[in-house]
Amino acid sequence: MKEFLLGLRLLLGSGRGNRARFLLMVMGSAVGVCCLAVVLAIPGLLAAQDARKAAREPDCSNGLGECTAEHGAGLALTRLDPYGADPLTRIFVARGGKPIAPPPGLRALPFPGEVVVSPRLHDALRHDPGLAKMLPGREAGIIAARGLAHPDELYAYIGVRRDQIKGGGHLTAFGGRHTDFPTVESSTLDILRFTLSGIVLLPLAVYLSVCARLSAAARVRRLAALRLLGLSRRGLQRVNAAETVVAAFLGAVLGLGGYWVVNQLVSRIGLPGFDWYPSDGSLPFRAVVVCLLGCPVLAWFVSRFGAKRAADNPLAVRRSAEVKAPALWGLVPLIPGLGIIVGYCAVGAAGHAPSDTKLSSVLMPVAVVLVGAGLVLTLPALSRALARKIAATTGSLTLGIAMRRNEVEPSGTLRVATGLVLLVYAASLTQGVLIELDQVSKNTAPVQAYSIQLSELTDDKRRAVGEVPGVRTHMVEATSWSDSDAPGPFPAIQAVIATCGQLRGMASVLKGCVEGRPARLMVPGDTYDDASRPGARFPFRLVDDDGRHRTLTVQVPQQTVHYQDDAVTHTVSSGTVLIPPSLLPEGFRPDYGSLTLLSDSAPQVVRSVLQGIAAVDPTLEVETEGVDIAALRQISVIKTLLGVGMVLGLVIGVAAYLVAATDRAMERKSQVTALSLLGARRRTLRAVQVAQVVLPLVVGLLLAVVTGKAAESSYLVTGGGSVFWDGDGVPLLLASAVGAVVVAALGALPLIGRRIDPELIRRD
Repeated sequence: MKEFLLGLRLLLGSGRGNRARFLLMVMGSAVGVCCLAVVLAIPGLLAAQDARKAAREPDCSNGLGECTAEHGAGLALTRLDPYGADPLTRIFVARGGKPIAPPPGLRALPFPGEVVVSPRLHDALRHDPGLAKMLPGREAGIIAARGLAHPDELYAYIGVRRDQIKGGGHLTAFGGRHTDFPTVESSTLDILRFTLSGIVLLPLAVYLSVCARLSAAARVRRLAALRLLGLSRRGLQRVNAAETVVAAFLGAVLGLGGYWVVNQLVSRIGLPGFDWYPSDGSLPFRAVVVCLLGCPVLAWFVSRFGAKRAADNPLAVRRSAEVKAPALWGLVPLIPGLGIIVGYCAVGAAGHAPSDTKLSSVLMPVAVVLVGAGLVLTLPALSRALARKIAATTGSLTLGIAMRRNEVEPSGTLRVATGLVLLVYAASLTQGVLIELDQVSKNTAPVQAYSIQLSELTDDKRRAVGEVPGVRTHMVEATSWSDSDAPGPFPAIQAVIATCGQLRGMASVLKGCVEGRPARLMVPGDTYDDASRPGARFPFRLVDDDGRHRTLTVQVPQQTVHYQDDAVTHTVSSGTVLIPPSLLPEGFRPDYGSLTLLSDSAPQVVRSVLQGIAAVDPTLEVETEGVDIAALRQISVIKTLLGVGMVLGLVIGVAAYLVAATDRAMERKSQVTALSLLGARRRTLRAVQVAQVVLPLVVGLLLAVVTGKAAESSYLVTGGGSVFWDGDGVPLLLASAVGAVVVAALGALPLIGRRIDPELIRRD
């Protein structure tokens, strides 16, 4: 304890310069802990939203779940539709004989003809009157915050009669263990964890280490003097730890306070594609402990390493003896990390992408961390080797002075350049993750297709849906009937029931179609259905609104029609039989099939079509082909959180450079003063300062671009997507590297002042 108090007394009595550096350590640690708190808060934030979703989940909505019909039970039906880029969730509820406790956020279940909506949906109804078609009834209330996943959610409970619900499930209670629509799927959350560990946590550990080693040269000389006065090794470490641990602890407290302020402000403003309640962002107790203890513990270990040289050889420190060359320990993590990355790139190039995703999910994060750590640890050795080579061959005074300084003090490069190097490395990894997310199925065609099961449509509803404004054309897709109880395999064929005019609206190419005549559709590049042989006969089960059944036997015709619908996402395969609607008996439709509609893909048109279908029957399940709105919502959340991670990585990288460069400039004041007294001009000294930082930084950035690009490609190989190599991202990475060099060069210029203070070298 005496040594700890001695360290604090030395801090308080060592002049304004050391006190300024102490404040710099505190503020630097505060920024780092604030960034760490943001990362640690994300899992709890997502879990809080999913918990509220699970608490309002109908137990047997859509017939899912292990529950049986109960006498007097209610009915519930869930519908999820796109409303622009956001999901619109509608829960149709029919009361039963038994009372049912309302879900969180509601005082009571709505009666038939009543609608309870979320605040954002309430505002949307005022600006978009057509939305009322999807929400039939009178608005009877607003869902409270505890019944919503996030403030901007589009959610509604709609009261209906029991005979209005088809395909729903028995409703006995609200609430379950899990939600059917989590904010982020567990597999997608793994991607987020992997990326944040690479772009935030790894640079953050380096940054906190840099903050803990501020004023290292001055402190080492002071520690060496104490060692020569008889202080023990352990006592020396405690003295050194006093300043760093106290600064780290104060910084952790300030950082947690800064995170609270950031959470309160940003949660009320919201981020693009993602918002939350302030209480969701509250840090769990374990995260607070990690911040309050993790940062001081890291500072403790860094301080022990910093005091090692003064404890082992204090005379060498006081006499400014030549520093031992840095070892090549950085190759230990770098080589196996690159081995994993290059191995995945090789199997991807050979066309044998790995199928064992469990193994890849472990190896890829390990490889990313190993390569990142290897870049940090090998940078001093590479800087020293480069400096020695250039200093021995150059005839420039500026380069000679700069490289000799880097040769003598290679660890300075580690502190100054590491943050920017890791920033570029992390940018490449994030780019790979974004490429993988962009491969998720979404409609980029100029048209949008909709699919409705025929079992949900009466004949009148089918005609009304086909006449909805905005629908360009429609057709019926059906499958032939086969007796499942009969022995032996029964082949089946696909059929399209449409006129040539309707089919022409669906197809980008249609040749040979004759109105009223059956034909086989031939799709270029598609495998032909072997069951669809000319002359073969297949039965189709038909049904009318009264439930009567008939069978229509269709003979596969000889005639063919060339069909291609590249712009439409639904599949019509070669061998599909075109059946004119005139061949079907009046009032009958296929028992097994779907109605496919087509419209323009403009968001306002899609919204209008969905509202028009809801006007016919709001409970219809409409599949917007090529658009998985739940998956797209998750991708939007992940991209927003990745953007937050990139901003944090940028803050950490730039802060690490500014803190380290400022501290290094303060340490080098005596050297700059000596050179000034010897006649060196300020322009020369500034050029020396820029060269000292820029040259080793360029080497580190080149390594970061190469290894980051390899890591990105290996990640895409293990992701299972269709894109392995992304050459379009190389210019962006190079531009980021050039930007980092420019920032470093501009940041080095003001560090050479105009005033010469001989007092700085009086003791030397």
